[in-house]
Amino acid sequence: MADGKQPQDTSRRSFLKNSGIAIGGLIVGGVVGGALGGGQKTTQKEEVEKVVEKTVDYNQALMYFNQEQFQITEAAAERIYPKDDLGPGAKDLGVAYYIDHQLASPWGMNAKEYMQGPFFPDAPANLGMQSPLRRHEIFSIGLKGLADYCQQKYSKKFQELSEEEQDAVLKVFEEGKEFKLVGTTTSAFFKLLRSATIEGVYSDPMYGGNKDMQGWKMRNYPGNQMGYAKDIEKEGLVKYEPKSLHDHMSMGK
Repeated sequence: MADGKQPQDTSRRSFLKNSGIAIGGLIVGGVVGGALGGGQKTTQKEEVEKVVEKTVDYNQALMYFNQEQFQITEAAAERIYPKDDLGPGAKDLGVAYYIDHQLASPWGMNAKEYMQGPFFPDAPANLGMQSPLRRHEIFSIGLKGLADYCQQKYSKKFQELSEEEQDAVLKVFEEGKEFKLVGTTTSAFFKLLRSATIEGVYSDPMYGGNKDMQGWKMRNYPGNQMGYAKDIEKEGLVKYEPKSLHDHMSMGK
């Protein structure tokens, strides 16, 4: 302009400032809805509370399984570690997510293990897995076997069976006699499934299972504490609120 003055931005900046719109469209002034459609008015506090209630656990996302594999694993893990009067079962603890994440990790691919032959089926446990298959491959074969067996015997999916029927199917796989898999055995798959289920119940929540540390709370397990020096001389049992590895990530900032 000729006089050197800058024009005032009254079209956008002033509107945002005066109306109280939050970036992202979360809150419009102190009231949402009333000015935009004549509906019921909602305060900023109420809108924020709604957002908090809908917070998503992004740790619960599939990394290896497809939906069918996940549903079978979730149902099978629940029968191995079922919900009861003492606390939640594998499903509520997010165990199937833990297993999924582990299978997608180097553990699922046996990345740090010697995987060359010869393999000895009757070798002692300290020699590790005696199979050319990776863990994620054993899981995929085993889950397909579960699905095939259930269709043959019940004409249903595993997750559609009653709890008693699911237990019977898992018992068949544990014993490893009635149904055969190609490349591995049902008993090897069941052993891996059971072990991974228990790990998911009691692992640190950062890895996908033990949701809200409920597995630890049922056992009065303190989790990942920074130290016990302040309580070491106290008499009797000292009960701690459990802590996850995540609880220490912001310390020192």
